[in-house]
Amino acid sequence: MATIKDIAEKAKVSIATVSRVLNSDPTISVGADTKQSIFDAAQQLGYTKHKRKKQKQLRIAIVHWYTEQEELNDLYYYSIRLGVEKKLEQNNYAYIRLFQNTDKKPDVDGIIAIGKFSARQKRQLEKWSSTVCFVDDVHASPSSDSVVVDFHQATSDILTRLMQQGHSKIGMLAGEEMFFGSSEVLEDPRFRSYCSIMKDKGLYNASYCFKGTFTVDSGYVMMEQAIRILGDDLPAAFFCANDSIAVGAMRALNDHDINIPERVRIIGFNDSSVAKYVSPALSTVKVYTEMMGESAVTLLEERILQQRIIAKKVILATQLVERES
Repeated sequence: MATIKDIAEKAKVSIATVSRVLNSDPTISVGADTKQSIFDAAQQLGYTKHKRKKQKQLRIAIVHWYTEQEELNDLYYYSIRLGVEKKLEQNNYAYIRLFQNTDKKPDVDGIIAIGKFSARQKRQLEKWSSTVCFVDDVHASPSSDSVVVDFHQATSDILTRLMQQGHSKIGMLAGEEMFFGSSEVLEDPRFRSYCSIMKDKGLYNASYCFKGTFTVDSGYVMMEQAIRILGDDLPAAFFCANDSIAVGAMRALNDHDINIPERVRIIGFNDSSVAKYVSPALSTVKVYTEMMGESAVTLLEERILQQRIIAKKVILATQLVERES
């Protein structure tokens, strides 16, 4: 099979000149005789220009666990979605946004489901498309791809760091969530890991644990409960399940004139934009949410374009970010 190099040698010109002439580069300035000699050489050698195979234009549905308003109040899922959309746009894929309470079957090649979905909802998604990637759902279907955070390692990093600083009384303000239209409470994997690690160290105390929602107001209420119930036995450090809870907890401590971090240290989770601007600046765990979204698109591409059969789970690491709190 003839190559551009063969044509260049026969026509006695450079490879770059041959490439530009054969690709009809409008900026090239060579004489008509030179162009003709290149075309003649290509014909004599039987050169065939190989066209790059056009990539399939995929149509993807992004299905949200949250409503639009809830997403605006929780930048964690918002930033995951932005990561998904950025990657889809880079690859020139079409996409639509759906919310989990929709019943209309979308005409798509695949689905990226962001958040937690019940078994019934998962079955519905898999009826809509055989190619589904779940993001931030540790209980994703074994037959589907998923992208999750290594919550256990992140929790271990936090507790290990606090113990290295000499703390043995470490409390937790955990968040609870429910499936859409259900009263079933989902267990926070951070809380599960916290209990397991603290019990292994012989440091677990149930009275140091409080549960609420993943909001600033709930963080405030939980810390007020801790202050009122525990009094002088208030732990010297608290791990909060997200930054919103941590911000609420810090406000409660400030309102009760409890110094941060001298009396109580606070560590959040997610490294949201507010973390570095509260006072004192919030120590937290950075979650690479944009990468979570990008990874979901990559997994979907593998399934559709490369026809990968075996389900794949991507577990992303986190980073402990120490600030003033």
